Amino acid sequence: MSATAREVFERFPWSASGGMPEETPWADDVVIETPFAPPGRPRRWEGREAFLAYAGPRRAELPMRLERRNLVVHETADPEVIVVEYELGGRPPGAREDVWAPFIGVLRVRDGQVAHWREYQDPLVMAAATGTLPGLIASLGGGR
Repeated sequence: MSATAREVFERFPWSASGGMPEETPWADDVVIETPFAPPGRPRRWEGREAFLAYAGPRRAELPMRLERRNLVVHETADPEVIVVEYELGGRPPGAREDVWAPFIGVLRVRDGQVAHWREYQDPLVMAAATGTLPGLIASLGGGR
């Protein structure tokens, strides 16, 4: 019997220093979408290799270790699909306190692998936490 969507999600690597995107059980033909990605960043990848070519280097550049908390998993009528809510965060270099960003993900599995992942995140919180907020604001036309 193949792993359930929940079991596959539980195998996602959450720590930037302890796990990398290639450790996630992506199907070769996975579709990954980030509809709220900031300007200049892709919003869709088709295929494991295309996503890893983008995500691997970006994750390695993160200035902090990411942790997950407040996970809520919502089962759906389709056993291959779950909706998850969680927060990712940690302490940016030089910060006095942790920064946490809310996420929502929709996960579809096929044969124990991620076939489709759609993730919604708050790009402002993530940019502030990673020190890229000025660049994000400039990309929106606010840095003129």
